[in-house]
This record gives sequence, C-alpha cells and structure tokens, in this order.
Amino acid sequence: MKKAVFFLLLLLAAPAIYGQCAMCRAVLESGGDNGVAEGINNGIIYLMAIPYVLVGAIIFLVYRKLKS
Repeated sequence: MKKAVFFLLLLLAAPAIYGQCAMCRAVLESGGDNGVAEGINNGIIYLMAIPYVLVGAIIFLVYRKLKS
C-alpha cells in the first residue's frame, strides 16, 4: 500500500518538476518555435534523471550484497 501511495504522489508531482532554468526559459519563450523548447526541456529532464538512476542502482547493489 505504501508503494502505491508513493507512486501516485510521484506521478502527481511530475508536472511540477517539468521546468527549465530561468535563462533557458527566457530565451526559448522569446522565440516562436515550441519544438525547440520542448526538446531543450526533455534534455534537461534526461540529464537530471541519470544521476538518480546511477545512485539508486549503486544503493540497490550494496543492499543486495549486504542482504546475502
């Protein structure tokens, strides 16, 4: 049950974390091309997610090693 609640809260928070730095937002909003802005935003999300995935994998491997 706790996992389901955590996952639901994570899904609800996703639109709030979909953002850019102030400089990038100002530059991209001044132009008319929304495709470029969306591409930059997706790149920022991708770069943000990689360290969390790596740290999570390391913690999982250490946990599994200690458990056995």
